[in-house]
Amino acid sequence: MFTILRDLIIGNPKRKPDNPVPVKAIDITPMQDAMQTKVIWLGHSSVWMEMEGKRLLFDPTFANSPSPIPLIGGKRFNPVLPIEPEKLPPIDIVVLSHDHYDHLDYKSILQIKDKTHLFCVPSGVGKHLRRWGVIPERIKEFVWWNELSIAGLTLACTPAQHFSGRNLFDRNTTLWSSWVISGQEKKIFFSGDGGYGSHFKQIGRKYGPFDLTLMECGQYDKRWSSIHMMPEETIQAHIDVQGIRLLPLHWAAFSLAFHDWTDPIERALKAANEKEVNIITPQIGEPVILGDTENPINTWWR
Repeated sequence: MFTILRDLIIGNPKRKPDNPVPVKAIDITPMQDAMQTKVIWLGHSSVWMEMEGKRLLFDPTFANSPSPIPLIGGKRFNPVLPIEPEKLPPIDIVVLSHDHYDHLDYKSILQIKDKTHLFCVPSGVGKHLRRWGVIPERIKEFVWWNELSIAGLTLACTPAQHFSGRNLFDRNTTLWSSWVISGQEKKIFFSGDGGYGSHFKQIGRKYGPFDLTLMECGQYDKRWSSIHMMPEETIQAHIDVQGIRLLPLHWAAFSLAFHDWTDPIERALKAANEKEVNIITPQIGEPVILGDTENPINTWWR
């Protein structure tokens, strides 16, 4: 705690960009080929996915701050969103990884709850949704290795090495997880938050290989490396789960650690090149179509 307080006092001017990060406006028109899979990073760990005709939304956080106290949590690097939540079409499944404020946002849930058919969440997280007015029948809670097949897709709740809680008195009273989403043609892994561990190889053996991995990469520190991976560990975790392409998440929207805001992607790119990992770096809001031969790789943050 002493060193963390020291770093807070000293500060780091490179924790945030000098200018708003670029954001692309989203085109939500349906794809001509319904069997295609489209993934759009919305910033931080929020992801929009269209998979074999179904619409999924992961860890939706549209708030301008990742904290109930913006003075402490800071503000989004660009207050402009790729799409305003009220403009989203009906959502088949919202998938949550855990109940921290930067992954489960109260106002965001209120904005999408009436257009969402099903919420898939780790055990215990449903209590928040029910308290916020989500119809209980629309909530499905999971423990690790639970699976659910729905409309041609299979969702599996898989392990993560993290923690949970939204106040001083509910720490670890709800579960946290990663997720596997399997369709007839494509398979995707969503890491949620967590430190590096042997569970990635377990997931890879059971469900891999994956056409795309959406992996945490950011807000790390050696002092809390057990709950947030270093970028080099992100690359190794992608290898462990048997990923084909990697899209790094959990960076470029908020500053929740002391590193430079571009360090996560720069370190991940370096490690990916060294280990010959196919990493893609779309801008926030830029679509990734699985099966395309071209990958959205550019150093837009520079």
